[in-house]
Formats: sequence, structure tokens, C-alpha cells
Amino acid sequence: MKICGLQKTTLLDFPGKVAATVFLDGCNLRCPFCHNTDLLTGNAPELMSVDDLLTFLRRRRGVLEGVCITGGEPTLWPEGVAALMQAIREQGYQIKLDTNGCRPQVLKDLCTRGLTDYVAMDIKAGRFHYAEVCGAAGNHPAPEFRMEAIEESAAWLMEGHVPYEFRTTVVKGIHGMEDFTDISAWIGGCERYFLQGFVDSGHILTAGFSAFSRAELEQFLAVVRTTIPNAEIRGVDY
Repeated sequence: MKICGLQKTTLLDFPGKVAATVFLDGCNLRCPFCHNTDLLTGNAPELMSVDDLLTFLRRRRGVLEGVCITGGEPTLWPEGVAALMQAIREQGYQIKLDTNGCRPQVLKDLCTRGLTDYVAMDIKAGRFHYAEVCGAAGNHPAPEFRMEAIEESAAWLMEGHVPYEFRTTVVKGIHGMEDFTDISAWIGGCERYFLQGFVDSGHILTAGFSAFSRAELEQFLAVVRTTIPNAEIRGVDY
């Protein structure tokens, strides 16, 4: 496990908290619209050691309230990420975990050990073409993909073991109305769900994708709200 990035302050990543975001290397999916492609293979340069991160967090106590652990995919490193979370917890911080849901047992373990205060899980697409959207059926084969594992993670979160959200980055050329019809049926009644507008970071795995308009996102939102009344659009100011 390597720490390959650090956002020192964010008001957006951890709902209701002033937080720092830590980026870990490696991912087991190959979503063509991924904007963190330098973290996919585990070959990104290490930014800092765990000790360096903990020193930074000690100095920021009283300013920061939480730490977001993201990637890449943090659950690829079950022992390393658990030890990191424990050390962060001992400094008094709340912790948010970002995950793609591919490793439900790791997710459950981190939560049941009291290491996670909030989980954000990606819902990549409707289930009927989830494998394609994750790269498991495309030009960049995903090292690990089982739809059953992702469904297990989502179902477990919906049981209410820890505060959570689901979110979908909505990409023209990937998603259509049928995706949101299926998502609405799949995670209907969930605690929180967000549609996020796609932004081309310049480091996309596969070029050529674009964003939906606000009006188009509102149409998808209307479908989702039939089963998730508090669903929202997030991160879109156009």
C-alpha cells in the first residue's frame, strides 16, 4: 500500500466535515471514464510514508475534523488500510471510506471494527452492463469483477450498519435512462444517492466521453426519485 496523493483540505469529500483526502494506489477495476488513471496499476510514485501522513495530521488537529480514504481502491489493502485507519482514529479523527464495493468482506470488517464513520460506494451503472462499464468486458480488462460482490456490499450498507451514500458519475456515451431505471429498482429506499456530473480531468483512461447537461441529469433524477425521494445532483454548476 502506498500513499500517492493528499488533498490537505476539502469541504466537499466528507459531508459536514472539514477533511483531508488520502489517495492510495491500485484499483481492481478499469472504468473507461476513470479520472485517476495514474493510480490504477500500483505504479504511481509514493508521495509520503504513513508516518509522514500521521505527522501532518497531528499538526492539523483542531483544523481538520475528518480524513477521507480513497484511491484507487482502498480495500485492496485490508491489513494496511485497517492499520492506517486505526492510527488516524487514535488521533481523534472521523474517517470516510470510498469504495467500489468489490470486496464486501473487507468493507464489513473495516466497519464492524469501528474504523469507518461514513462509506461512499460507487454505483457504476445499471446491473445489465456493469461489467462493461467497469472494464471487465472492454479494452482494459479489470483484474477483479463480480457483480454478486458489488450487490452484497450495497445490500449490507442498506442494512444501516454505518452511515453511507451511493453515487454515480454520469457519463454521456456510458449511461442512459435504462441505467437509472435499474438503479432505482436496485437501491430503492437507500439512505443517500447522488448523481455526479462527469468532468474530464485530462487523465481519463479512454478518451471521447462528455458530460450530460443539467436538464438531462434532471430527467435521470426524476426516475431515481420514484424510489429514492431524497436523491440529488451533486457537483454540477452548469
